[in-house]
Amino acid sequence: MTRPAFARWLSQTNEVTKTFLAAGQVPDLINLAGGLPEPSVWPVDELAEIAASAVRDHPGQSLAYPPIGGLPALRSLIARKYSSDALPLTRDNVLITSGGMQALDLIGRVLLEQGSPVAAQSPAYLGALDAWRPSLPTYLPMDLEGGDFDPLPAISGAQFAYTVPNFSNPTGHIVDTAMRRRLVEAAEQTGTWLVEDDPYGALYYDCDPLPSMMSMAGSGNAYDGPVIYLGSLSKEVVPGLRIGWAIAAPEMIDALTVAKQGTDMCTSGLSQRIAYETFHSGLADRILPNILATYRARRDALCAAMTAELSDLFTWEVPAGGMFVWARARDPRIDTDDLLQAGIERGVCVSPSSVFDPLGQDHGAIRINFTLNPPERLAEGVRRLRATVTDLLAKAA
Repeated sequence: MTRPAFARWLSQTNEVTKTFLAAGQVPDLINLAGGLPEPSVWPVDELAEIAASAVRDHPGQSLAYPPIGGLPALRSLIARKYSSDALPLTRDNVLITSGGMQALDLIGRVLLEQGSPVAAQSPAYLGALDAWRPSLPTYLPMDLEGGDFDPLPAISGAQFAYTVPNFSNPTGHIVDTAMRRRLVEAAEQTGTWLVEDDPYGALYYDCDPLPSMMSMAGSGNAYDGPVIYLGSLSKEVVPGLRIGWAIAAPEMIDALTVAKQGTDMCTSGLSQRIAYETFHSGLADRILPNILATYRARRDALCAAMTAELSDLFTWEVPAGGMFVWARARDPRIDTDDLLQAGIERGVCVSPSSVFDPLGQDHGAIRINFTLNPPERLAEGVRRLRATVTDLLAKAA
């Protein structure tokens, strides 16, 4: 008996995410690969009280099927959180999603046909590439760090343009205000949807937050601009609640809601009630200073260890926020796909650049996470990384 073949896109998926998640079972492995937050900063006791209250006092919202678009109170709260005089939002501009990843998946569902063109900030977030892989899109890479980059021809004809302007995953790069404005102007001129994925927007360590592209697209009237803004509770509170949101023109919210109906039907009502109370009570604001202090210190520890151990092997910039350092190998013989496997054998795991390249051609850089491990583990991970690279170069000699 011959069974039907699996969908064609499955043969093109990457193995890296599965590899480094499985590697977490390796004893004493230091995971520098994932974009994982530090559990000690989570407000466990406060969230436990909020959860108990949500079930006890709001059982209809917490335990039943909530509306597909999300609890009205949470949608309205998110709208107020991002509103300004130039950007008056209502809950009609907001969809609650099951984490930021679902929002990316829904965008693909409503905008992509097989082979559709997507303009993507490159290197690009691996999760976004995975979310859209079933449509086998054609990628038009955007180098937002290039001084001569012109977004107008780059996004013209694309189904949408994808960006992570605040401390991009994987590079940690921040898109400056001038480029943000140019991207918005290009989207307005071409009619192209502009996705502003912002999971790290609260994690500024060394500078004041820059204006969002969504705010630049506001006109003072009911929001109907080209920017689709994506936010998440995962990095500024906890990831396990799986609460994210999309903010966009009502026509886009309606389309995303129809698509969501055919995926999970609705996001957990209990998680939504917890998210509402977390924001409404001010808990999210109260815990943020400790998160920033913890992550800033770990970033500094990682970069100090890299300076001591890796300066002759890699180049990098210290990110002003976010969760990652992007390091490029000096020696072209260093293939970072090989470095992933060899590093796991030495007890350290990093993410290779190839999986962040929409075209799969970059094999010369690594993404290193600094938020999960304390300074001493970061230093040991860097030492293991140096030993791994040294062995690879010795074999290549």
